[in-house]
Amino acid sequence: MRHEKTVTKKDELYEYSLLTDHDINLFQEGRHFKLYEKLGSHILEVDGVKGTYFAVWAPNAEQVYVMGDFNTWKPRTYPLKLHDYRSGIWEGFIPGVGKGSFYKYHIVSKRNDYSVDKGDPFAFYWETPPKTASVVWELNYSWQDMDWMKERRKRNSLDSPIIIYEIHLGSWRRVSEEEDRWLKYRETARYLHSYANDMGFTHVELLPVMEHPFYGSWGYQITGYFAPTSRYGTPQDFMYLIEQLHRRGIGVILDWVPSHFPTDEHGLVYFDGTHLFEYGDPRKRFNPDWNTYIFDYGKNEVRSFLVSNALFWLDKYHVDGLRVDALASMLYLDYSRKEGEWVANEYGGRENLEAISFIRNLNEAIYSTYPDVQMIAEESTAWPMVSRPTNVGGLGFSMKWNMGWMHDTLDYVSKDPIYRKYHHNQLTFSIWYAFSENFILPLSHDEVVYGKGSLLSKMPGDDWQKFANLRLLLGYMYGHPGKKLLFMGGEFGQWNEWYHEKSLDWHLLDYSPHQGVQKWVRDLNHLYKREHALYELDFDSSGFEWIDVYDWEQSVISFLRKGKSIEDRILVICNFTPVPRMNYRVGVPKSGFWKEVLNSDAKEYGGSGHGNFGGVEATPVPSHSRYYSLSLTLPPLGVLFFKSEGTR
Repeated sequence: MRHEKTVTKKDELYEYSLLTDHDINLFQEGRHFKLYEKLGSHILEVDGVKGTYFAVWAPNAEQVYVMGDFNTWKPRTYPLKLHDYRSGIWEGFIPGVGKGSFYKYHIVSKRNDYSVDKGDPFAFYWETPPKTASVVWELNYSWQDMDWMKERRKRNSLDSPIIIYEIHLGSWRRVSEEEDRWLKYRETARYLHSYANDMGFTHVELLPVMEHPFYGSWGYQITGYFAPTSRYGTPQDFMYLIEQLHRRGIGVILDWVPSHFPTDEHGLVYFDGTHLFEYGDPRKRFNPDWNTYIFDYGKNEVRSFLVSNALFWLDKYHVDGLRVDALASMLYLDYSRKEGEWVANEYGGRENLEAISFIRNLNEAIYSTYPDVQMIAEESTAWPMVSRPTNVGGLGFSMKWNMGWMHDTLDYVSKDPIYRKYHHNQLTFSIWYAFSENFILPLSHDEVVYGKGSLLSKMPGDDWQKFANLRLLLGYMYGHPGKKLLFMGGEFGQWNEWYHEKSLDWHLLDYSPHQGVQKWVRDLNHLYKREHALYELDFDSSGFEWIDVYDWEQSVISFLRKGKSIEDRILVICNFTPVPRMNYRVGVPKSGFWKEVLNSDAKEYGGSGHGNFGGVEATPVPSHSRYYSLSLTLPPLGVLFFKSEGTR
């Protein structure tokens, strides 16, 4: 790396720069995507003197100082020098300051007689909340996950099986009942990789791990965008967790929040006495849902900050994908605002053109550098072409959460089965748009909080029916086109809704109904990964074919999933009533034996044992416009998976 430097000892402060004119140009053009190598704190040796270089963007500051435990927090001991007025970056080298030193920037603004102590926006490590200082740190690590990285393109591709286990690190497990604290990164690594691997998940998605002052925000209100939270350990400890997952064949996706940030004084808000990172216009600046500030996507330096941050996690932490939170709040200027509380774009519309441009540039930068990762959008409206390339007018994401499927399906299965036939379209409507985007089917954390209840508690009926309904819901999800996402606790039938201050109720696995749900999810995962028909054409309409979509009277649906090979076919039949149906005829595309590969009503899952004795021979009895058919027993509140094995 080339350094431009002028080294002059002056009151124990060295004038020094990592920045070149090219860096400044890229930064101001919104195209500097490795700012974390230039701004922030960096341990260096200058002319044989070891210390730390500091650089911070504060263009409206009269003066910026560094203070920390190395100068007993005196605010005006170490003044930084302005690199130039064009850049607004203050910098300097302090000898003797090394790894583990605590620090903040004391900023004296040109505006309003304002001064404030700020954490470093580019800090790699922070004090454990509620403390708020940044920490000088290095990100050196000897990675041992090269086998995963070499084959990641295949494991991460859109025609591969992707089953995501979404977890919140602080509440997935606790140490013990006696020591009720969250696991550290390395402790989590000890359990998570083996559990995820045994259960058959292909990826783990972590709710935001970036440093956040308020634990109850679940990580969605970030102050330290370049630092994993110190609640669970050091940056290297977090690297170890990712490495251990990779070595067991598990990909890692991080929740990422470029949509808003909190109002905590030590964070990004009003950084140099002006609205530097956030919009200046109050009609664009404030998010009323979360009482947070919105990034100014029209400001090139902010775009450089955000794109650099996304690439940082892929670069330094080997992350395999980012799930972009609350995309709709970025796309719409009137998001959660009443008439008169928002300002239209230059064409009079409600679309945030600056945010749209930023999102497209973000995804182009990501995929030009890391073509084997996944960028996933949580977008709750019908914005077109979210998961289509930017060169055809899309936003450039690879996948999008299917919020419509999630809402309709949960609403349908929460109804008493006696009424479901009147809402059949709610169950089947999703196929009409299933291939308009590359969809992930999410049963996420958002559906099991704030009084919504757990997945199991949403189900109607007595306890037996609740468990049967949950197994049916999960089986239907795995049959439906789209990649899969399941929030922790759903895989074993957590009764209580999720609460971030306590562990999941793992003790429930002492009871057979919960063991049954867990075994069902494990077997679904392994079936999904094993059968090409269930994942290869998740995003292609040729991978799905209705057998019978019209049996609303009995609340039964049947369909085929197909792989790229004509031999790869899986038949799925769902009975959404508690009534067993004998001699139920289903048309199939070929003769021969159809093996019953999974049955949610099997006794090993907690079911009643209705089934088809391992499979059925197709007979030349026409049904559903097909020459052959199967005569089946449909279990109550059950889902069946059959695979054609040809003539026996």
